[in-house]
Amino acid sequence: MRWLRALVLPAVVAGVVLVTASAMPASGPTVTIEMRYSHFLPASVTVPAGQPVTFVLRNLDPIDHEWIVGDEASHSRHRTGTEPEHGERPTEQSVPALGMVRTVVTFPAAGTYRYICHLPGHEQYGMIGFVTVTER
Repeated sequence: MRWLRALVLPAVVAGVVLVTASAMPASGPTVTIEMRYSHFLPASVTVPAGQPVTFVLRNLDPIDHEWIVGDEASHSRHRTGTEPEHGERPTEQSVPALGMVRTVVTFPAAGTYRYICHLPGHEQYGMIGFVTVTER
């Protein structure tokens, strides 16, 4: 167990700068995003910068999906990546068929980010959405 802590703790500490870990309580808004017919509903959400936001990700499809939110560099990495499952990073979540996942994200600054399912063919089918982060 100690070796696991030694490996995980530095990554967690580094990640707290950009995001709030999903196990931490949130005092900010809650946003529900559904995955249905291989599309995100809603396809666009607006959240405040600097405040924890709980995302409830509900997969209503009988197939797996994922929710990856980030900049173009993050999406480029996932298009060519080989990670079979996500969940350790709040902005990268695997959502099983007919399942639900909760994650808490704090966006540090205003901007627009895309959320995409990078499973084979899903992005091309239109499984893309946008998070607009506004100043408080």
